[in-house]
Amino acid sequence: MRAPGLRLQLLLLLGGLLGLSFLLLHLALATFTKVTLRRLDESQALALAGLSSDYVRELERRLPLNELMASLQRSAAGSGLVAAQATGPDLVEPIQFGEAAALSLLSAAEAGSAAHPRLLRAREQALLSVEVPRARGTLRLAINAEPSSARAATLIQSFRLYASLIAGSLLMLVYFALTRLIVRPLDDLSEAARGVTLGSRQLLVPTTRVRELRELGTSLQRMTDSLLAKEDSLQREIERVERATRELGNAQRDLVRSERLASVGRLAAGLAHEIGNPIAALIGLQDLLIDGDLEPEEQRDFIKRMRSETERVNRTLRDLLQFARPGGEPSARSSPPGDVEAAIHDTAALVMHQATLRDVELCIDVHPGLARVTLGSEQLIQVVLNLVLNAADALEGRTGARISVRASASEDCVQIAVEDNGEGVPSRIADHIFEPFFTTKEVGRGTGLGLSICQSLVAAAGGSLSLDAAHAGGARFVVQLPVAEPAPA
Repeated sequence: MRAPGLRLQLLLLLGGLLGLSFLLLHLALATFTKVTLRRLDESQALALAGLSSDYVRELERRLPLNELMASLQRSAAGSGLVAAQATGPDLVEPIQFGEAAALSLLSAAEAGSAAHPRLLRAREQALLSVEVPRARGTLRLAINAEPSSARAATLIQSFRLYASLIAGSLLMLVYFALTRLIVRPLDDLSEAARGVTLGSRQLLVPTTRVRELRELGTSLQRMTDSLLAKEDSLQREIERVERATRELGNAQRDLVRSERLASVGRLAAGLAHEIGNPIAALIGLQDLLIDGDLEPEEQRDFIKRMRSETERVNRTLRDLLQFARPGGEPSARSSPPGDVEAAIHDTAALVMHQATLRDVELCIDVHPGLARVTLGSEQLIQVVLNLVLNAADALEGRTGARISVRASASEDCVQIAVEDNGEGVPSRIADHIFEPFFTTKEVGRGTGLGLSICQSLVAAAGGSLSLDAAHAGGARFVVQLPVAEPAPA
């Protein structure tokens, strides 16, 4: 429900105050008028009673009782005489005329003194009872004591009419004054503020002769100017941030491009050594074979060396292809579930006679009865082997070197942890070790694809490979793989 406006509320308040004021004034005027007129009527009635007594005595000396009563009845209409009653021992019944109620009061009244009229009430009408002694009996007169009080109602009605006219005129005058001095300037000010909300850049304050409204408009104008200035400043700040964001995006793209180029450079350097050396060896051996003059045993030895170098080139290229298609080979998805325990023991057998692990203690701790996982056994061996060899490279030349391989069940997955007691992975490179082509080894000792390929294989099987940053006293890599089959009972 819409609230009433300021003008209507002020008019209702003023109307209520005027109504209450006129009601109180009406009550005071009516009471004062009635009391004053009643006292005046009583005074006039007393004077009339005295005159009537003298008049009746004068007539009684000249006229008989019947003619006296007839003369009083003829003059009753204009004199305020309401009723008259004559009693005495010489009368069988009282001789009387007038209103029945007044006569009944006169009959019931006790005899009194003519000098002290008594006030009687007949049907809300005030009467004065006057006793005039006769030679043989009493003549009682009932005189109207309210001839002027009847005019009080007319006076009060006139007051009501004039009061209503004055109140209506005053309300109309207040209505026009409120409209001109307050409501219309407020409406103009509201319209100006609405223009600002619709996009205007300036608040046009309307002119008014009311000081308070003029000060209100000035305050609103200052506030609007301040808000618009802050909005402009905020818009400029937003534009500056957008420019900075665009520049940051451009810088990020440049950085990514530079990083890609650096990765390509590292890959090219590694490939130049990994493939260049075997190719150079192959060319040399082929030249020797072409020249001839070799013993059959020497020829077989050269051919074996050529095959070994060719397999070296093939492994490097296979690693690159596998990285380009992580998890894309059939064996990564269609291979049967892998046996973690068997894969770890097979890996230990493979590295047992490696030269890099000759001075390294290899500890195997596998919980028995582990469930099979979603990664095939061949890929499991590749992942564990890569982590063990990386740990061995990190421990090269270290006294008391130790590598631990642990496997345990963890909820709905199997966890494999490979730990070493080396210096650990520096924090500055911890976020980059799984990036392709990233390596800390010398050029020619690796392409930086091992960890990246392992992570891709594990991710393709629904698991995860991560570095435990909270581990102290070396590096700890954790592999988590989902269970493919429940553990045997």
